Amino acid sequence: MNKKIILWSVIASLAGFLFGFDTVVISGADKTLQELWNSSDFFHGSVVMAMALWGTVIGAIFGAIPTNKLGRKKTLMIIGILFTISALGSALSNDPWTFAFFRFIGGLGIGASTIAAPSYISEIAPSKERGRLVSLYQFNIVFGILIAFLSNYVLSDTGENAWRWMLGIQVVPALIYTLLIFYIPESPRWLLSNNNHVKAAQILKQIEPDSDVERIISDIKNSNKDVKVTETILSDKYRFPLILAFLMAAFNQLSGINAFLYYAPRIFQEAGLGQSTALLSSIGIGIINLIFTLIGVFLIDRLGRKKLMFIGSIGYIASLGLVSAAFFYGWTGMLVPIFLFLFIASHAIGQGAVIWVFISEIFPNQLRASGQAFGSSVHWVLAAIIPSLVPIFFSEFGAGYMFAFFAVMMVFQLLFVLFLMPETKGVALEDMELSLKFKKINYLTNSSC
Repeated sequence: MNKKIILWSVIASLAGFLFGFDTVVISGADKTLQELWNSSDFFHGSVVMAMALWGTVIGAIFGAIPTNKLGRKKTLMIIGILFTISALGSALSNDPWTFAFFRFIGGLGIGASTIAAPSYISEIAPSKERGRLVSLYQFNIVFGILIAFLSNYVLSDTGENAWRWMLGIQVVPALIYTLLIFYIPESPRWLLSNNNHVKAAQILKQIEPDSDVERIISDIKNSNKDVKVTETILSDKYRFPLILAFLMAAFNQLSGINAFLYYAPRIFQEAGLGQSTALLSSIGIGIINLIFTLIGVFLIDRLGRKKLMFIGSIGYIASLGLVSAAFFYGWTGMLVPIFLFLFIASHAIGQGAVIWVFISEIFPNQLRASGQAFGSSVHWVLAAIIPSLVPIFFSEFGAGYMFAFFAVMMVFQLLFVLFLMPETKGVALEDMELSLKFKKINYLTNSSC
């Protein structure tokens, strides 16, 4: 594979590192901030902890606008600036509302990154390698999560202002990422959709030096012609990919993954582990997540998206069922961490590896950012709602019922994978619409029998 494509993909995917770090770093400051500002469970969960997620929702809903208007590259650069401002502002905040405001800004960066980064990588990647390259974004998310857990553990003994260091350290990777974005070129498919034929041809020549660039450009332009100016992702002809994006994104959060990552130390303490052991177990979660994400990245273009989702669904159901049983029957010690390690492994090899790849593939070039925005919005609306309810759910119902609910949702995901989800492995982006049409016809035919 062209080394330049790998390097450009790695740089763009570093937005995922900032995403993962920003999402999880707050877990180390969770209880400290609630005690510092004497916040109720509702205020702490819905404002202090969840404000970044609401920023992510807004970033996901409107992130397609700069991605389409300014281009993928400029949007990625803006994302780096947002993360830098958020990290610095959060670390220096002295009240919950100021803190929530700067966390909201970081959320905007996360939401926009889930659109711009996968779209960019999918548009520069060869069909046979697209799954692995786009899933570098997910790899960097889990790498960021692991580094956040490690960072929180290392900084936890730095005094009463440890939480400031935990949040402020993100300034360093955010600045490095922003500078690296200057190196990458713009997406040639975005350039062609904006009638910049010459520059697109130059970049395509770098991506595929041995290919007929004019033929590639002709294929892309012919694909773009199929999308009328007045069409949107809400048009009837795109209803099937819209349903696929909705279900993929919804099931991702109905697994409980963000609820768990935000409150990992608290969940471990509920299971009877001490604070120090809980933090160490959180690091273990990060390591398992990283290992199985690497396995998912390795397999996604070999086994395909559908098989990984099937494996992940079975693992979800087993692990979440065991975690729920552990809380109901009072199993203590390391059983809950072991079951949650299995849960994380199932997520990493299934939903974690597949979601951003799959959603970035199923919409046509000119509607890709909008389709990605729709899927990301569904994902992040649920990601904002579910974690914000965790403190209340814990106190009112208990952890057992919460994990039982997530297990039932994963049974429905398994049915989605078996009967509705198409395989997109190895299909050229310009051929994807035709491939989905056949899948839709087969699905409707089988449903009517």
